[in-house]
Amino acid sequence: MLLIGLEALGASITRTLDRLGLAARFSWGVVSVAGICLVRFSLLVREMYFSGVKSLAIISVSGLFVGMVLAVQGYEVLQRFGSAESLGSLVALSLVRELGPVVSALLFAGRASSAVTAEIGLMRATEQLAAMDMMAVNPLARIVAPRFMAAVVSLPLLAVIFSSAGVLGAYLVGVQLIGIDDGAFWSQMQASVDFRVDVLNGLIKSVVFGVAVGLISVFEGYHAAPTAEGVSSATTRTVVTSSLSVLVLDFVLTVSMFRGLS
Repeated sequence: MLLIGLEALGASITRTLDRLGLAARFSWGVVSVAGICLVRFSLLVREMYFSGVKSLAIISVSGLFVGMVLAVQGYEVLQRFGSAESLGSLVALSLVRELGPVVSALLFAGRASSAVTAEIGLMRATEQLAAMDMMAVNPLARIVAPRFMAAVVSLPLLAVIFSSAGVLGAYLVGVQLIGIDDGAFWSQMQASVDFRVDVLNGLIKSVVFGVAVGLISVFEGYHAAPTAEGVSSATTRTVVTSSLSVLVLDFVLTVSMFRGLS
């Protein structure tokens, strides 16, 4: 029994290392041909519309209500210390630093990346990718790279929209509903949010998340088993792996960017 268990463990480790190596080679291949999107810009625009524009509704609505919830919860805490006017600062910093990039990436993974994986996986199942190889068309340049670059470009923009909608939601609840002073809300926000430390670092997070989510989605779709079950499993792996990667990367980036800041 011990030998069987060790054999199974070794086989699992070997499969994991083999898949990591395959993912590394695939990622390098995608990045090396990503520049072709600047030549075939129409492909990038089409994929940005599919991944970015069609995600605007869920991003905007989610950001609005997240901002509203932050305003209600933040006001309950701040008023205990007589700092209710700092609600704008609390909401803006929470959104720009953390919630904007992270929640946008999670929503993007659930809505757009899963669709990209299913689309590429279906191309694999119907042998469209093999047909491109037969016609001397590089599937990485024609199919994969535009979808990857669309994620990298779209996600930071969606994060900005999410944060903006969140601030609007906090304004509606904090100023219009609760009655916090309008001038204090905006002035405290402007005084506490620094462009380089907060906004720029939040955008860097979004770009990193876009690279990770984009690579995972195209990798899982490109290497999906050519069956209905294989495409379904690849789509599930994309959502799970992307979500976990975003959370892990968020911790690493937060420690790197904001360590030692007051």
